Amino acid sequence: MAIIKVKGKEVNQEEFNKKTAEEVLSFASEKLGRKVALASSFGAEDVVLIDMISKAAPGIIIFTLDTGRLHEETYKIMEKIREKYGVEIKSYFPKKEDVEKLEREKGFYSFYKSIEDRKECCGIRKVEPLKRALSELDAWITGLRREQVVTRTSVNKIEIDEANDGVVKFNPLADWTQKQVWDYIKKNKVPYNELHDKNFPSIGCSPCTRAVKKGEDFRAGRWWWESADKRECGLHISDEELLKED
Repeated sequence: MAIIKVKGKEVNQEEFNKKTAEEVLSFASEKLGRKVALASSFGAEDVVLIDMISKAAPGIIIFTLDTGRLHEETYKIMEKIREKYGVEIKSYFPKKEDVEKLEREKGFYSFYKSIEDRKECCGIRKVEPLKRALSELDAWITGLRREQVVTRTSVNKIEIDEANDGVVKFNPLADWTQKQVWDYIKKNKVPYNELHDKNFPSIGCSPCTRAVKKGEDFRAGRWWWESADKRECGLHISDEELLKED
């Protein structure tokens, strides 16, 4: 386990993993103020964090990556959250010229052709906007959990994000189970994306997300045409790892 510096304070990663989600958020807010933000796709984990932030760390910024291909249900939950919690949601869009070039040269569904083509689309619509958002921050917060998928089993509650210029990354729900997430939502009456009720446990862009079938894992509906160890968009994994051979 590593020692991570946050605004001059040394943090023992192993000890930090013992903190509750609320304690992680409070620490991030106290140490970093307006230089830390939650990156939200408004899935179940993210709405839990938004509810916690409203109570434990209301100064934390919330931003989202609007890829232009989200489900209508996702926009609806974004508006419900905005209204319920009275929060500003900072939207980051892909660069217009990059999307136009991609669609003119490769069509509207190039991401189905190969992992390289899919990575290119994710890079334009998600990774580049994220880097723009993080350029204004010292740290970011995610809803990653270890049990979600094989690529996330080693997630810590505090990390150095080498893929994003070494900013600090907080994962307050790293040790939570899916049951804990939904118990919190029900107990606290947190609004959530209605697609979750239609067997969409993980929700991304509309053409790249489907409902999961009985017995499938949490992320089976994301980029389902690829092998399980490739199902990341580049936000939480380096390019080299994303393209590794089986």
